[in-house]
Amino acid sequence: MSKVFPAGPDLDRARAGDDDAFTRLVEPLRRELHAHCYRMLGSAHDADDALQDALLRAWRGLAGFEGRSSLRSWLYSVATRTCLDVVQRRGRRALPVDLGPASDHAVLADAALTDVAWLGPYPDAGLSGPGARYEQREAVELAFVAALQHLPGNQRAALVLFEVLGFAVAEIADIMNTTATSVNSALARARRIVAEKVPAATQQQTLRMIDDARLREVVSGFATALERGDADTMVALLTEDVTWSMPPLPSWYAGRSPVMDFVRAVPFRCGSWRHLPTSANAQPAVACYLWDEAAGVHAAWAVNVLDLRDGLIAGVTSFQGVEHFTRLDLPASLP
Repeated sequence: MSKVFPAGPDLDRARAGDDDAFTRLVEPLRRELHAHCYRMLGSAHDADDALQDALLRAWRGLAGFEGRSSLRSWLYSVATRTCLDVVQRRGRRALPVDLGPASDHAVLADAALTDVAWLGPYPDAGLSGPGARYEQREAVELAFVAALQHLPGNQRAALVLFEVLGFAVAEIADIMNTTATSVNSALARARRIVAEKVPAATQQQTLRMIDDARLREVVSGFATALERGDADTMVALLTEDVTWSMPPLPSWYAGRSPVMDFVRAVPFRCGSWRHLPTSANAQPAVACYLWDEAAGVHAAWAVNVLDLRDGLIAGVTSFQGVEHFTRLDLPASLP
């Protein structure tokens, strides 16, 4: 017989139509449900919309919740189905590496591609602290979320629900309205694809091996090198196989020499920079502000999310656009 979870007073009140009671029920789970939607969709904006839609569906369908699972499990079921509907309508999000080969020299006339659904950064403020699960921080890292985008919706959902959230195969089959055999098959395919695209060591594992002083040195060195146009400092911070991409620009660079050719030709020549250290996707990041003569301020330009390896920078993803600063609760300008 299935275990029946007892209904609390707020659940009874919510079923009776009490909005406040429903809010109290879902508020402690809102942040983790939002992160789940981001993993599935690759966009914090899409996660906003999906979570809002999922909670509306849950509110309307609360009478059908029989308590045979926890409310948390049931809400994840609703959120997952909502995200699968979005995936079916919109497809996947991309990074420049998904669109074509790396450029071996700086592309000066690179134009933004507005018809591409780009992967976006994720604010990780709610994923730190003693209550945050290590696996859930790993599961918002850029490499993992980008790899998920290469999976069909059913494989994406199965992998996240099983590997990240710890749902049983039978529970996932129920959520996705399929069989346990289909779930196991989806998991096997998903694991193969993700293993090909995600580095063996996660950023969480890497960061745990770097002492705080070295991490501060790398982040501040990166920012200082950009502000001063210091090529020697920048080169010393990069791995030989470093990559640099700048969505929504399609060009990207692989290898220290092409990356430095780009850095010397573009960021070093753009004008006066200022920077703020931050974090995104549970990774160190640097927010870049470029001098705007007309406004008389350094204006938000790009959020650089850093991938580290062996105490050096192995990847830079520069997310251009003030909307990313707003999402990460960063100022739109610096005096």
